[in-house]
Amino acid sequence: MTTTLVLGGARSGKSRYAESLLPNQALYVATAEPGDPEMAERIARHRARRGAGWRTVEAPHDIAGVLVREPGEPALVDCITLWLSNALTGDREADLAGLLAALTFRTADTVLVSNEVGSGLVPGTELGRRFRDAQGDLNRALAAAADRVVLVVAGLPLEIKRQC
Repeated sequence: MTTTLVLGGARSGKSRYAESLLPNQALYVATAEPGDPEMAERIARHRARRGAGWRTVEAPHDIAGVLVREPGEPALVDCITLWLSNALTGDREADLAGLLAALTFRTADTVLVSNEVGSGLVPGTELGRRFRDAQGDLNRALAAAADRVVLVVAGLPLEIKRQC
């Protein structure tokens, strides 16, 4: 069982790369909520690209629960950033401890996709800065727990950690 964290900026190709790491019969843990027509279209494009072999479970808040219920099925969580955003905008805590614990129960490969948000401008709002800081903390914790970490830039993967 390997846990891989795939990091990258917006539109970097991180989801497409992450999907290539698992067989087409894997579990896709989706965290996006279609709050507007543009996001609904993005979700539809992702689904169409993956094809019918993936089994999608919508989990905008409870990633850990899904991973614990399906410990032996290869799983891709896309994306950690939206999960954190869902928590912050809904005045909830992102259950990092629960997610880390769930990863230890896994008997199949798990791929986590997350945005690298700390390389840009300092956000102009308090919520934006709080989100950026929380995302950085979350990415660091997941990278420490992961067996492998890959940074995707312009569609190109760069492995930055491997403990397999």
